[in-house]
Amino acid sequence: MLSRVLCGAGEHVEIALGVPLADNPFDFTGRTALVTGCGSAEGIGFATAQLLACLGASVAITSTTRERIKARADELQRDGARVFSQVADLTDRGQAFEFVAAAQAALGPVDILVNAAGMVQTGTAPVSAPFGELEPEDLQRELEITLKTAFHTTQAALPGMVERRYGRIVMVSSVTGPYVTAPGSTAYATAKAAMDGMMRTIALEYGRLGITANSVAPGWIATASSAPDELAAGGHTPIGRPGTPAEVAALIAYLASESASYVTGQSVVVDGGNIIQEPHGIDLYGGA
Repeated sequence: MLSRVLCGAGEHVEIALGVPLADNPFDFTGRTALVTGCGSAEGIGFATAQLLACLGASVAITSTTRERIKARADELQRDGARVFSQVADLTDRGQAFEFVAAAQAALGPVDILVNAAGMVQTGTAPVSAPFGELEPEDLQRELEITLKTAFHTTQAALPGMVERRYGRIVMVSSVTGPYVTAPGSTAYATAKAAMDGMMRTIALEYGRLGITANSVAPGWIATASSAPDELAAGGHTPIGRPGTPAEVAALIAYLASESASYVTGQSVVVDGGNIIQEPHGIDLYGGA
């Protein structure tokens, strides 16, 4: 099958892909995207919702706090987006399924799912302990917040994608766990590594049904939850600064697009080149 693709000069060319693509591969008009973890105005989840809405998608957003999710929805609506928002604790399987059902009733079938919930939850202290001192209940709590939220929400959204034989699932994972780790990060690293394992299995099982599943693996990204030492660490990457939520969102938008139809089961790092550095603890850049 030949597909017509819009080139930079404004001309269409035909290429044999076997899959029809939109004239503008980043036009999400008519698509519905569900993005979790959108409570923070400075977070990756909300930056992703903003970008997908800017590109034409209808967006459903959620967080655990009513005031914050209402403020995020109001901001998107002021920018002209078609939005559905609902408070949900996605560690509760029933609430996750209710949210997906309500989003579909309001906006139509979910084409894109971005699992950005995790890491921290309002009102819940972060889990940080050396492996030998990590309490089982703290490990379980991190698995619930970071892994099980994605598990529940993806299982809720998948049947509709299977029925329509189209879907884009993007996990917001991390370099911590799948690639690197740090002292005190056992629980978080374990949950994120498990998320990538789940993603790859989904990609394998559903690829022939038109559904792709991928992860983005952010490094040092400046968000509201970033500690001062994390922001300082971003200055030691090859790029020389922390990343921004918008830069992660741009990668998510590609993976959520029709153009990413042959990309699945992948973890894509967005960390300013940090994990390619072999030397550590020395100034590689002469103060630049």
